Amino acid sequence: MPLNIISNFASNIAQRNLAMSDSAATNSLAKLSAGSRVVSAKDDAASLAVGSRLAAEVTGLKQASVNAGQAISMLQIADGAMAQVNDVLTRMKSLAVQAGSGQLSGTERAMLDTEYQALSSEINRIAIDTDFAGTQLVNGANLVSVDAATSGAYQVADGVDGITLRGDHGTATSGSIDYDGAGAFSVTVNAVVYTGSIDASANDGTSMTGSSVVTLTNSTSTNKVDIVLGQAFAYGTDAATETLSLTGTSTTDFTFKVGTGTSATADDISVSVDGIGNGALGLDVTSVTSADNADVASAVISNAIDGLQTSRAKIGASQNRLEFAAANIATATENTEAARSQLLDLDVAAEMSNFVSKQILIQAGVSMLAQANQLPNNLLRLFQ
Repeated sequence: MPLNIISNFASNIAQRNLAMSDSAATNSLAKLSAGSRVVSAKDDAASLAVGSRLAAEVTGLKQASVNAGQAISMLQIADGAMAQVNDVLTRMKSLAVQAGSGQLSGTERAMLDTEYQALSSEINRIAIDTDFAGTQLVNGANLVSVDAATSGAYQVADGVDGITLRGDHGTATSGSIDYDGAGAFSVTVNAVVYTGSIDASANDGTSMTGSSVVTLTNSTSTNKVDIVLGQAFAYGTDAATETLSLTGTSTTDFTFKVGTGTSATADDISVSVDGIGNGALGLDVTSVTSADNADVASAVISNAIDGLQTSRAKIGASQNRLEFAAANIATATENTEAARSQLLDLDVAAEMSNFVSKQILIQAGVSMLAQANQLPNNLLRLFQ
């Protein structure tokens, strides 16, 4: 290669290497400031893809852990209510046995029955008042359907009779439902009328604009009726009064999400909590006003206590299962986080050494570029 003063080949080489060193130092500095080995997809596309999925999984697992903890707390509240009802039943058993003895008069039994009925009312109050963030736990829920022969107008959730009675509606096996074609529902169960209207945000006055849950209430009752409406519900149709068929037991079903997927068997835990109101326990028609009534009440209470213990055993089993699920979630979270860390987290010590190396190369490159730029000056001496 001839010596010349127009093209400085040495300077070009020095500039190219200096630019490479500067780019490497900049990339290293970006990783150090972000604390991540993969700042962008060009650093490691495969690790970024897998690591991002693992990060999302970790976030989901953490929420699943919260869900499991809240589920355990919810069941603990239900079990606490059942424990109190058990204490009440124990006292009622004592009163029934006392009232069944022949040394008492009718007046004295009436006094005992006053306390007996007060305790019975307290059981209902506990059942109604026990909730978790507004969700009733031990007040039961009846399964409801509209009579098959005339169900068309009230198939309110895309072909499903989406009607649920919340609370202890006693031994009722039927009721009635009426819709006025202008958004108002009326449901009658055990001569109690529950009313409510479709939310204005779910309709435009003539048709449904979205799905909605209508909660029907009665000012003298703590029980409620929920009606689930799909967008296909005929909002403007005045439907005739139809009969409701009530089936099932006074239980409330809960499904807790303890996984990050959608599998009902792998990611959900379902728990059925039995109602503990007088209707569910069979106490709603008992008294101790006579020896015979007291004996009947005593037998009913014994059965109620046995049933209550079975219900508590179910809750205890579910709590234990949820605790094991929570422990498994904690282990899965730890291991998944470790896997994500291996892919994405930066080895700060190694990267710092790399950054220092690039800094030295930049300093050397600047120095050599200065030397290369001086080479043409040496050729000028030939003109002297």
